[in-house]
Amino acid sequence: MKRTLTASITREGDWYVAQCLDVDIASQGTNPDDALANLREALELHFAPPTATPLPDLRPVEVEVNVA
Repeated sequence: MKRTLTASITREGDWYVAQCLDVDIASQGTNPDDALANLREALELHFAPPTATPLPDLRPVEVEVNVA
């Protein structure tokens, strides 16, 4: 599904900052195109469906402990 969002691009020192006005996400780049490409990637990650983390394989371990 494609969604069109609005971005604002401003210059801050040597960097260009691209900020999405619809979602509180921003990114930066060395030029406006890089900043916008980085923002696009950040937005794609933001809207990606979550993936479940696999549970670790838990096993009992018996050890002999000498108590002094």
